[in-house]
Amino acid sequence: MNKWIEILLGLILVIASVLVWAFSFQWGTFWNFGTAAWEFLKGGIVWFVIMIGLLFLMLGISDLKE
Repeated sequence: MNKWIEILLGLILVIASVLVWAFSFQWGTFWNFGTAAWEFLKGGIVWFVIMIGLLFLMLGISDLKE
């Protein structure tokens, strides 16, 4: 894909998601995307830290073999 199309598509997706998140905080409880996004982010951070820890363990074990 063309790099300019990728950049444009990325910007559109980021701006659209930020707008949906901002409007859900502003206008209340019908679709509360803000809370769901925050909970997903917190869970994702935990899994990211766990995976980084496992990566370091595997790298350390492979260095022991050498």
